[in-house]
Amino acid sequence: MNEQNSKVPRRISQTVLNSLKGGVVPRIGLPYITVGRKNEIEALLHDVEIISEGGASFRFVVGRYGAGKSFLLQTIRNYAMDRGFIVADADLSPERRLQGTRLQGLATYRELIGNLSTKTRPEGGALTLVLDRWISTVQSEAARETGFLPGDPALTSAVDQKIYAVTSTVSELVHGFEFARLLSTYYHAYENGDDETKAKVIRWFRGEYTLKREAKDELGINIIITDDDWYDYLKLFAVFFRLAGYSGMMIMIDELVNIYKIPNAVTRQYNYEKLLTMYNDALQGKARYLGFIMGATPQALEDKRRGIYSYEALRSRLAEGRFSKPGTRDLLAPVIRLEPLTPEEMLVLCEKLAELHAGLYGYERAVTTDDLVDFLKLEYERIGADQNITPREVIRDFIELLDLLYQNPGISIGALLSSDDFSFAKSEAVSDEADVGYLEFTV
Repeated sequence: MNEQNSKVPRRISQTVLNSLKGGVVPRIGLPYITVGRKNEIEALLHDVEIISEGGASFRFVVGRYGAGKSFLLQTIRNYAMDRGFIVADADLSPERRLQGTRLQGLATYRELIGNLSTKTRPEGGALTLVLDRWISTVQSEAARETGFLPGDPALTSAVDQKIYAVTSTVSELVHGFEFARLLSTYYHAYENGDDETKAKVIRWFRGEYTLKREAKDELGINIIITDDDWYDYLKLFAVFFRLAGYSGMMIMIDELVNIYKIPNAVTRQYNYEKLLTMYNDALQGKARYLGFIMGATPQALEDKRRGIYSYEALRSRLAEGRFSKPGTRDLLAPVIRLEPLTPEEMLVLCEKLAELHAGLYGYERAVTTDDLVDFLKLEYERIGADQNITPREVIRDFIELLDLLYQNPGISIGALLSSDDFSFAKSEAVSDEADVGYLEFTV
């Protein structure tokens, strides 16, 4: 086994290859297969730095199905967590929108809060962990600064003052007073070992109270998170997370095409209006320590009848200038358009996957660079490949090829490519707006 293979744990290789073959983006192991997108990643990481300094950002990542959106979002997600950010992600769907008549906006909020992730809890569900960590950190700082021992009423008083400093800062924001009261309630429940009250506060933060009366009876708060104001609470969380010791908050929302597909024009416009509010807040400094990255297809963005550009206020802000064109895109603009990976970049990616495969199954890699070139030539010579082929399809074909070669060691790659035992992945990119049920994979 070569040195590179030995560096990749087999469980990671297994997850990466299984995910890619299944057409989805792996949550782990991305650094081992990242190819290209260097400029796009650098542009988004610049946003991460600005956010950590108290700023805000809002970006659209635009590309066809299989062009690289989800992979890029997942890569930035991992980078952000490594830099001390809390990250939340969600895919829009008919049940999850930015605004809706059946609480679809609140459903998106619940998904985001449920998916809160940190470096130590990358799989999501980190809200309770973050709150407990915050309280524990405050207690440790107070003990270190005062010299008081745990259980000393003077230490409790010092911790109360530190907690108050955080909650008073949050209370100055919209809905911040109630938010701060709940933070204080959670702290005292933590101190008293009252897990029931802690659970009720978490339930409120997750947007799971549907009646104000119920929240009033259980928590003394005469307000609940609604479909209209859920975004305000994301801004509150971003500030609180910073005060709790994190660098900021990054929100990633994919599949904006589901807004484009809303049949009712008025409902679509309400969703675009919410999008505009979020965008304006980020650019005008009304949000702090908060970043948004939205994934969309070209048609979902540009269609002037149903897409984002149908909302003139957004079109005028997002449309490209006359100097931007393929090959010289402005990566500092709000919209980042993903260019196709070059055949050379695909060759490097196939090299990486061949190494992972050999390391996973414990054999000496036999596929040569010339073999990879022949495979890619065959892929790119398919009818319509110049317009429709995507990395997702190439990768799925290549991993299938590696699997067949491994299971049939007596067959050469040339014989396999020319046989009927190997068939190309069905193209999913015949049109930009193919069935949105497809799983998103890209590199």
